[in-house]
Amino acid sequence: MIPKGQLLIIGGKEDRHGNKPEMEEKNNDFSPNEILKLLVKSKSDRIEVITVATSDPDDAKETYTKTFEKIGYTNFDFLDLNDDHCHTDYHLKRVKAAKAIFFTGGDQNKICESLQQSVLVDILKKKYIEDENFMIAGTSAGAMCLPEIVICDAVNGEAMLDHDIEFGTGLQLINNCIVDTHFVHRGRFGRLAHATILHRQHWGIGLGEDTALLIENGCKATCKGSGMVVMINAKDIKHTNINSVKKGDPIYAENLKVNLLTDGCSVNLNNGEMRSYGN
Repeated sequence: MIPKGQLLIIGGKEDRHGNKPEMEEKNNDFSPNEILKLLVKSKSDRIEVITVATSDPDDAKETYTKTFEKIGYTNFDFLDLNDDHCHTDYHLKRVKAAKAIFFTGGDQNKICESLQQSVLVDILKKKYIEDENFMIAGTSAGAMCLPEIVICDAVNGEAMLDHDIEFGTGLQLINNCIVDTHFVHRGRFGRLAHATILHRQHWGIGLGEDTALLIENGCKATCKGSGMVVMINAKDIKHTNINSVKKGDPIYAENLKVNLLTDGCSVNLNNGEMRSYGN
C-alpha cells in the first residue's frame, strides 16, 4: 500500500535556535529554517515533539520552542516518553490528533527501545499510511530510527573492518533504506558503506547537516537544505570479501555506486531514477 503521509529525515544541526549552519554564509541557496518549515502545512496544525532520544529534554524543549515560535507555529507540545507511564491513552490521543510527529536527536537506541513494543508505533504507521496531511519527521538519531534497519553502533575508522558494526530494528517506516546522519562532518562514509554492502537491497542514505530528504508516496525522496545527501548503492557490487573476511580484517568492494543530491534534487527509492533540480 502506498503511504499517503510524508516522512522527513534530517541529518542533524538543522537551522534552529542556538545553531548556525556552516553553509549559511557560503551557500547561495541557504534559506532560514527551511527544513523545519516543512513540518506542517498550516502554522496552527498540531506538532508533537518526542524527546525520548535526548539526555536533556528540557534543553530540547527550550530550543525548539524558540525555533517554532520564530517560524510562527502556534500549536505544539513535547512528549518525553522515557517513563512507561507515558504510554497512556492520554498520550496516544495526542499522537492521534497531531498533524506532525517530530523526533529530536540523541541516541537512536533509546527511541527503538522505548517505542518498539508500544502501540504508539502502530498509530504512527496507520496515520502515515492513511492520512495525506500527516508527517513523521526526525533529526539525527530521530531520523536514523525510522527505517527497518538501524545502525546501533559502528567504528568510524580509516578502513571497514569485519565485526565493527552493529544493527538493530527500527520503527520500520521505510523498508529499503539505512539512514546515517551528520554524515560528512563525522566521517561516516565507511560505516554506511559497510552497512549497505551487508544489506545490498537497501539504499545507504548519508544525510549532511542542515540537510533532509522529504519522502512522499513512500518512494519519492527530495533533498532539502543547505548541504548534501550521499546515496550509496551496493546492488551491483562485483568483487568483495564481505562474506569471507575474518574478524578485524579490512573489507573491500568493487563497483559500489555513489550519487550526490543537493537542494531540489530527487530520487525514486524504488527504481533509483534521479532528477536534478528543475528537470
